[in-house]
Amino acid sequence: MPLPPFSRSTPDDVPVVSAEVVPPQLRTPRPAAWWIVPVTLLVGGVVGGVAWLLLGAGWSVAEATARQGAIQTALAAGAGVGAAVTLMLAFRRQRHQEHAAHVTAYLAERNAALAERNAALAEQVADDTKHDATERRVTDLYTKAAEQLGHDKAAVRLAGLYALERLAQDNPGHRQTIVNVICAYLRMPYIPPDPASSPDPGRDRREALRAARRRYQAARAGIPLPAEPAPQQDDRDREGELQVRLTAQRILTVHLRDDRPADQRSTLPAAPTFWERMGLDLTGATLIDFHLTSGHITEAIFNKATFIGFTWFDRTVFTEVALFAGATFAEGVRFTKATFNRNAWFAEATFNGDAEFAGATFTGNIWCDEATFNGDAQFTGATFTEDAWFAEATFNRNAWFAGTAFTGDAWLDGVTFTGDARFDGATFTKGAELDGAVVVDPAAEHVWPDGWRLEMTPEGTGRLLREEADDSAQGA
Repeated sequence: MPLPPFSRSTPDDVPVVSAEVVPPQLRTPRPAAWWIVPVTLLVGGVVGGVAWLLLGAGWSVAEATARQGAIQTALAAGAGVGAAVTLMLAFRRQRHQEHAAHVTAYLAERNAALAERNAALAEQVADDTKHDATERRVTDLYTKAAEQLGHDKAAVRLAGLYALERLAQDNPGHRQTIVNVICAYLRMPYIPPDPASSPDPGRDRREALRAARRRYQAARAGIPLPAEPAPQQDDRDREGELQVRLTAQRILTVHLRDDRPADQRSTLPAAPTFWERMGLDLTGATLIDFHLTSGHITEAIFNKATFIGFTWFDRTVFTEVALFAGATFAEGVRFTKATFNRNAWFAEATFNGDAEFAGATFTGNIWCDEATFNGDAQFTGATFTEDAWFAEATFNRNAWFAGTAFTGDAWLDGVTFTGDARFDGATFTKGAELDGAVVVDPAAEHVWPDGWRLEMTPEGTGRLLREEADDSAQGA
């Protein structure tokens, strides 16, 4: 009876043992009686015949001798048959022993494969159980931390932020989700605390005397003094909320900073605190003294964000799009040596302080259409690989493009220059479009690109004209 086939179907992630050993096709042994009985009868017949021949009478000497020889030959033949039978039995025994060894080896391998499969399944179950337990623990911690962010006490919200930071540090797969939660918190409406009033000892003394006089007059007249109204307090404790928001910003800026040199980031390992390939969505957020130097961000969305205080993006790398459309920078902002690998949008942005883009690299297009620069605009040494759009932009103070390289088209048509405008050393590979640019103070120290000159207008301002167009008009 053949053995049942050994099934080796296992999950994809469980190792399968090679199935090269094939069990032999064994048949059911026959009963021993089928050869024992005939052999016994044969031997009995031979013995009986020999006895009859030996015990028979009336034989002559020659006949007896001949019969004796025949009997000896028959016995020798019987002995040969017996030896052949013995050899056959030995061969059969050896064959069965080999088959038994073969089957034993097959069963041993089968049991080993089953044991290995069971061990792999047990290991997988253990890993799945550990993973599920970890995910449940992470979910519980995440839920509790998120609930703490909605608490009315600033200290509890701070504890929630630190819990999220630790959770993200220990679980890289959840970092982007936690960054999204922190960004969502910063996107919530926020009113900064009012600036503290300067101390006035004289005013405080007058207020104290006035209060004492009211109490004295009320006591003499026997009239109870009305209770003073309780001071109104902000429901969210704006000063405490400020500390919470500064902490949220610090968590983002600390873990998005990559201090490795730009040319060694592929060889040097990153710091353990650096969270790689993180994106930010801070649309409409209010950010206070936002400092992100040497940062590394994928997609950066700061549309209509409000930056209070000084802002730093020095040496920051934006690997995806950088969106600052409609953003407001209340004070100065620095993008010194920043790298924009994709498109950068500053359309309709307002720079109330100095805007420094010195040494910045714009690999994609940059849009600064209708942007307003109320402070100095510094683009010295910047590189614009693709098109640079400054159409209808307003420079209310100095605008420096000295040493700037424009590889693509430079569109500055309709720009208004109030202070100095310097383009000395700037290079335009495809050309500069400054048609309709207005210069408020023509007497300032301006340096225009080659091929452009300033012409006075009846209003006392100036406008830029192409020298080629002017020469062709004179020739006509």
